[in-house]
Amino acid sequence: MSPSDRRPAPTELYLLRHAHAGDPEGWTGDDAARPLSAKGERQADRLGAFLAGVGFRPDAIVSSPKLRARQTAEIVAGHLGVEVGLDERLAGAFDASTVDAILADLGGPGRAVLVGHDPDFSTLLAWLARADGLTMKKGAFARVDVQGPIAAGQGSLRWLIPPDLLEGRRA
Repeated sequence: MSPSDRRPAPTELYLLRHAHAGDPEGWTGDDAARPLSAKGERQADRLGAFLAGVGFRPDAIVSSPKLRARQTAEIVAGHLGVEVGLDERLAGAFDASTVDAILADLGGPGRAVLVGHDPDFSTLLAWLARADGLTMKKGAFARVDVQGPIAAGQGSLRWLIPPDLLEGRRA
């Protein structure tokens, strides 16, 4: 057996930025309670239907408890038949070490979906992919394969699905 045969499988880390939630400047309530817009609900529904249609099945889906992220996660998870966990650490600023801690708390899933916010998701994705300036639109879904701890930064961007790619698809 060669050394490469003994390497553990990479973690498939999926980042889902919450879908469209309207203009934050026009929202007068607590920002944590800002819901998805009708457009955002459609974005999440199309993504969930697409993922179900290709047989995607994550080991875990964990969301920021902020309403717009939680709604995005719940709509997508509903299509996949997976429950959503909430983690306060995804509601504010976080880094790769925080992601490692979240994954450890989940028991080290091989295929985990995290649902949250920018600028942290775009920053993490760009850093892991070593692609400065890479950003995630609202409702975007990315897969990064990571060998070893997330904080080691050894990621490989496998794909990034912007929400407009799925426009016109029936949920």
